[in-house]
Amino acid sequence: MTLQQILEEVKNGQLSVEHAENLLKKEGYEEMDYAKLDTTRKERTGFAEVVYCARKADEHLLNIYQKLYKEDGEVFGTRASQHQYELVKSVLPQVVYDPVSGILKIEKERKRIGKVAVCTAGTADISVAEEAAQTAEYFGTHVERIYDVGVSGMHRLFSRLDTIRNANCVVAIAGMEGALASVIGGLVKRPVIAVPTSVGYGASFHGLSALLTMINSCANGIAVVNIDNGYGAGYLATQINRLAEGK
Repeated sequence: MTLQQILEEVKNGQLSVEHAENLLKKEGYEEMDYAKLDTTRKERTGFAEVVYCARKADEHLLNIYQKLYKEDGEVFGTRASQHQYELVKSVLPQVVYDPVSGILKIEKERKRIGKVAVCTAGTADISVAEEAAQTAEYFGTHVERIYDVGVSGMHRLFSRLDTIRNANCVVAIAGMEGALASVIGGLVKRPVIAVPTSVGYGASFHGLSALLTMINSCANGIAVVNIDNGYGAGYLATQINRLAEGK
C-alpha cells in the first residue's frame, strides 16, 4: 500500500488509525527466509519492485510473486520461462505471459502518457525490444514500436522518421555492428537509449561488438545500457518520458 492509499482509507473509514500506524511503522521491506521484498520502492523511486525470474527456485519465485501481488495488486516479472508461467498461473490464473520477451505480469488498467519509440535493427532483436516496450507500458508509457529498420535498408527507417522524431525518447536496439543507434542519434533531438543485443555471428562476441560501437558513437545524446537489457532501457525511457510530460 502506498502512503496515499493508507491516508485515503483512513479518511474514508476503511482503515483504523491503529492499523494505519502499524503499516507506517513497517521497515520498508518484508522479510522472507531467502529474500527481502522492497515494499516501499514505489514510494521512493516511482517504480515498484520487479521480479527477475531467471534462475529462481520454483518455491522462491512463487512465494515472491504472490507476496508482491498481495502488496500492490499487480506484479511484473522479466526473463520468465514457460515452466515458470505455468507455475505462477496455477495459483494466480490471471497472470499473462509473453514467450517472445519472457515477460510475466499481472497489471492494472492505467492511462499511458507521452510517447517512446522503440526501434529495432532487425526482427532477431524483437525479444529484447518487447522487454523494453512492455516494461515502459507497464509503468505507464505510451510506446510506438518500429521494428526492422536497420542500416541495411535505410529507407525503411526514413519512412517512420516523423513518428520517431515526435517521441520524448527513442530506444534503439541492434545487434551485429550496432549502427542503428548512431544513425538515429544523428537524426533526432531527443535522448536515445542504445541497447546492444547478442545477435550476430562469431566476431560479434555475443553483443560485445555492438556494445563497443554504441559506446564509441560519434552521435550526441546517446546513452547505452547493458547487452540485451531491454528492461533497463524501458525503465530509463519511462523516467525520461515522465519528465517530458511533467509527471
